Amino acid sequence: MTILAIDQGTTSTRALAVDTDGNASITSVIRHKQYYPQSGWVEHDPLELVRNIESSLESVDKIAAVGIDNQGESCLAWHSDTLEPVSQVIVWQDNRTGETVERLERDGVGEEVMNRAGLPLDSYFSASKLAWIVNSIPEARRLLKKGKLKLGTTDAYFLDRLAGVFRTDITTASRTSLMNLETGQWDERLCELFGVPISALPAIVPTTGMLGTVTFRGKQVPIKASVVDQQASLYGHGCREVGDVKITFGTGAFALTVTGHKAIRAPDQGLLPTIGWQHEGDQAVYALDGGVYSAGSAIEWAHSLGLFEDYSTLSSFDQPAAIDRDLVFVPALSGLACPHWDRLASGLWIGLSQDTDRSSMMQSILEGIALRTAEVIRAMSSLTEVGNEISIDGGVSVNPYFCQFLSDCLGKGLAVKSFPEITAIGTAQLVGADVILVDRDETRIQRYTPSPVRDNRVKKFSNAVAKSMHWRASS
Repeated sequence: MTILAIDQGTTSTRALAVDTDGNASITSVIRHKQYYPQSGWVEHDPLELVRNIESSLESVDKIAAVGIDNQGESCLAWHSDTLEPVSQVIVWQDNRTGETVERLERDGVGEEVMNRAGLPLDSYFSASKLAWIVNSIPEARRLLKKGKLKLGTTDAYFLDRLAGVFRTDITTASRTSLMNLETGQWDERLCELFGVPISALPAIVPTTGMLGTVTFRGKQVPIKASVVDQQASLYGHGCREVGDVKITFGTGAFALTVTGHKAIRAPDQGLLPTIGWQHEGDQAVYALDGGVYSAGSAIEWAHSLGLFEDYSTLSSFDQPAAIDRDLVFVPALSGLACPHWDRLASGLWIGLSQDTDRSSMMQSILEGIALRTAEVIRAMSSLTEVGNEISIDGGVSVNPYFCQFLSDCLGKGLAVKSFPEITAIGTAQLVGADVILVDRDETRIQRYTPSPVRDNRVKKFSNAVAKSMHWRASS
C-alpha cells in the first residue's frame, strides 16, 4: 500500500508516492496556468487545480492514505451547495488589496491585528483578499445574503470538493490574519476589522488526523494530513526540536525555526509567529517565520536582462566578494519582508562604476540574497536558540558560491539537501510515512562550514537597505 503526498504549489501540482519499504518516487507533475488580469494581480483557476489533484490521485494504485500541502495564503470563494467557484484563486503574490491594507494601517488597527493574529497588516495574507471578494464580486454578495457563500484558503476548497468537508488546517488558518494565535480559532474582532463574515469560514482542525475521505477507484481513502507548503517543508527537513531551522529558496526565501509549544512574538523584528504543525490530540507546535520576497525571482530577472546566459557561470567568480569591492545589491524588487516589512522599498544597486561588469553585478545579486537571508536569521537568533547548522534547499542552494557566502554571513554551517521534493516528503511524513529512504541518504547532503569574514559587510549592507526603503513613496 502507498502513502500519496500531493504538493499543490504556486506553479505546479506534484505527487510523491511512498511505499511500505520507504521507497519514494514522483508519480505526477502537472503545471498550471498563471493569470495576470491586471498589474499586481495573480490568479489561478480553482477547477484546474482540483483536476490536477484528481490526476495526481490517479497516478498510483492502492493508496492507503493521502496528504495535501497547499500554497498557504492563496484563497477563493465558492457556492456552498454546488461547490462551484465564485472567484478565481487569488494567489499569495497578489497585491490588489494594497490600498485597503494602507487604509487599515492609517485607521490604526495594525497593532490590534498583530496582537490577535501575530501578523502584520499586509496584502500577502488572506484576510484582505477574502474581504475583496465579498466587496467586489456581486455573486459573492448575493450568496452571502442567502447563506450560501463559502470563503477559504485553497486547502478548504480541496477538502470540500474531494471529501465533502468544509475544514481548514490550523497551519493554513494561521496565515489568514483571521485566526487568534492563542486560541487557534477564528477571531470575531479580526473578521470584523477586515470585513470577512465569520459564518462563511470553514472549521479549523489539526494538521493530521482523519480529515475526510476521498473516493478512489470505488474505495474510500482517508485524507490524513493538510498543511501549508512551507510548514510541510519544515517537517520534511527533519526540524522537530526548538532551534531547528530550514530555509527554502524559490521565488523568495522562506525561513522557519521551531519554537516549541509557545508562540514567540517579535513585531519589532518583523518575525511572524505561526503554527508549524499540530498532530491530532496534541498541542500545536509553533514556529517563527521570516521571508525574503525576492530570491530566485531576482536571478530570473537578471537573466531576462541578459546579465548572464548559463547558470553554471555563477558557481564561482574570479574577483573578491562584490561587497568587499563596495558593490552592493539590495533584492527589494517586490519590497522588503522580514525584518523590515516595507512594500515601498525598491531594488537597489549601489557602488556601480565604469569598471562594473556583468559578472560583478551577478556576484552582487547572489550576495544580496544571502545578506538579506542573513538578516532574517540574525533576527531569529536574537529571540530564540538557533542551531549551529541550518538545513537549506531549493533553487539557488545548488550554487556553491552562494552557499559558502551565506555560511560565512551566518557564521553557521549549512546542510544543503540535494534531493528534491522536501515539501512533499514532509507531507508524507505527516501522513505517517515514518521511513523515507531518500530522506536518510547522507551522501546527498552537501555541507558548508563558515570561514572568517570581514566585519563591515553587515554594516555596509544595512546602509544600502536603509537607502532602498520607502523609495516608491518618495517618487
